[in-house]
Amino acid sequence: MAAYIPVPRDLTRVKSKVFFNLTKRQLICFGAAALIGVPIFFLVKGTGNVSLAALTMMIVMLPLFFLAMYEKDGQPLEVIARHFIQAKFIRPKVRPYQTDNYYDALMRQHNLEKEVNAIVFQEEKAGTTDKSSRKSQRKTAKRD
Repeated sequence: MAAYIPVPRDLTRVKSKVFFNLTKRQLICFGAAALIGVPIFFLVKGTGNVSLAALTMMIVMLPLFFLAMYEKDGQPLEVIARHFIQAKFIRPKVRPYQTDNYYDALMRQHNLEKEVNAIVFQEEKAGTTDKSSRKSQRKTAKRD
């Protein structure tokens, strides 16, 4: 009888195991949890209540266990938490989507050109009337 071993098709999801079938990240997080949780257990146990000491130790160690084990879409918990905090608190809530419509841009350009042409032609018309009025003023000044 042949034994089959499942081989994942996507080898990027395979993580190298270091010790006790745990990754390096998991070993570091579990070690940190033990370094923090065990002394807290013995400090709280000194008050006389062992169940309170065990409960306190578990509550203190639980976040580090989550850091070690939780992973979503290939991202660890701290990356997911950082994205969540940025989305909820740091970045602005309303992000308006503004487009530059090509037709509107052409219409704005056309309106600006019309406005410039109106100003230029108005000055030219005013300039020709000024020249003719100046000539007539010069002629009357020479006669006097």
